[in-house]
Amino acid sequence: MPLTDREAMVLNEIQDWERNLFEFEPNDFQLTYEKFLQQSFSLLPDKVQSQFFSVIDSWLFHLHSMIQGSQLQMDAKDRILSSGRIFHKDLEKIEDLKKLSIEQLQYIAEQQISRHRFYSFAQGGLAGTGGTLLLSTDIPGIAVINLRVVQLIAMTYGVEVNTPFEMMTSLKVFHTATLPPRLQGAGWTSLMEELEEQEDFYFYEGNEEITDITWLEQPVQQLMKALVIALFRKKTIQGIPLVSMAIGAGANYQLTRKVTDVAHKYYQLRYLREKEELMG
Repeated sequence: MPLTDREAMVLNEIQDWERNLFEFEPNDFQLTYEKFLQQSFSLLPDKVQSQFFSVIDSWLFHLHSMIQGSQLQMDAKDRILSSGRIFHKDLEKIEDLKKLSIEQLQYIAEQQISRHRFYSFAQGGLAGTGGTLLLSTDIPGIAVINLRVVQLIAMTYGVEVNTPFEMMTSLKVFHTATLPPRLQGAGWTSLMEELEEQEDFYFYEGNEEITDITWLEQPVQQLMKALVIALFRKKTIQGIPLVSMAIGAGANYQLTRKVTDVAHKYYQLRYLREKEELMG
């Protein structure tokens, strides 16, 4: 039994998106900027470079675990299951969501996506007011929003993120989504290869390092955003720093848009592949 027309259409959309990802051509400025960043960072001793990425990896692991075990996430999981029961009343656990059609799962996922894009927009706007406390919590805040929505998209497509493999995979999906566009193709290829090679979807057998020098642009962008907000926060309209708020809200929204696009494509593809295997 082949995929339904709707499933085949979604698969074609993902394949078109993949082609665009691999055909992206960086301009000279992007290549020069990348080279400058990497050369500047390479001036640091190897041990310092290694420690820097090790600290970020460890922070992401702990943040992921904290979000996953939070009551907020448990409540969100219950809401996803409740939404699923509108279409199929016998759903008891996350894995049961795979019984739903692609249209039904897309509907539930889009609810999560639109909600978290709004959270990101609002959080960026608050950070854009330039207050020291709000600006200092911007990076942890945006990381929590984006890691959380990756977990929720995974759950929507019937994937629990509490096993070593799924935890690492969701972190790598987040990592791929936050890479510069010219490097996302390589990140996506790595995700696909791990999916193909993995036999046991409980233990993780791949490379456990998440961030490296290719990811350096993301933290630099966040620091540059904070600098621009600090520069514009005194330019107010009727006492409100609208320019810096727009910068913060826009930047954070675009980041969450990138993360949700990649995560949605990845977990949709896994759902469709699993269906194809079952039908084959």
